Amino acid sequence: MAIQRMDNVLIVVEDLDAVIAFFVELGMELEGKGPLEWPGAERVIGLEGVRQDVAMLRIPNGPGRIELAKFHRPKAITPEPKDAPVNTLGIRRVMFAVDDIEDVVARLRVHGAELVGELERYEDIYRLCYVRSPEGIVVGLAEELGAS
Repeated sequence: MAIQRMDNVLIVVEDLDAVIAFFVELGMELEGKGPLEWPGAERVIGLEGVRQDVAMLRIPNGPGRIELAKFHRPKAITPEPKDAPVNTLGIRRVMFAVDDIEDVVARLRVHGAELVGELERYEDIYRLCYVRSPEGIVVGLAEELGAS
């Protein structure tokens, strides 16, 4: 048996609409948004009395999706520290390949994103940076450089 694909990554958020706007500005497309009303969800995630809204975003014309969840009940737990550094154990970022990294960073700043470090060049292969969204989600951006 082999893995067929990675379907999606779940990110729990407080401000669902703001995070949707952030990822739409990045270039993702909203597939759907609404309350999760499937009774089996509680058994899958191991919580009782769950009430949540979810949104699914996808990369246009490609594989990869991000699922966003806002928990109304039970209330989401805030990790400490809120803006943990990238060497903190656990999932630290999601990385996207982009066409024009400076344009993407400028557009995301309008939605409250800030550079984690600096925009850097890796040899003649990539320009790379990390941005932190208003909810602390770290997003890596990579612009592949053409042959000079």
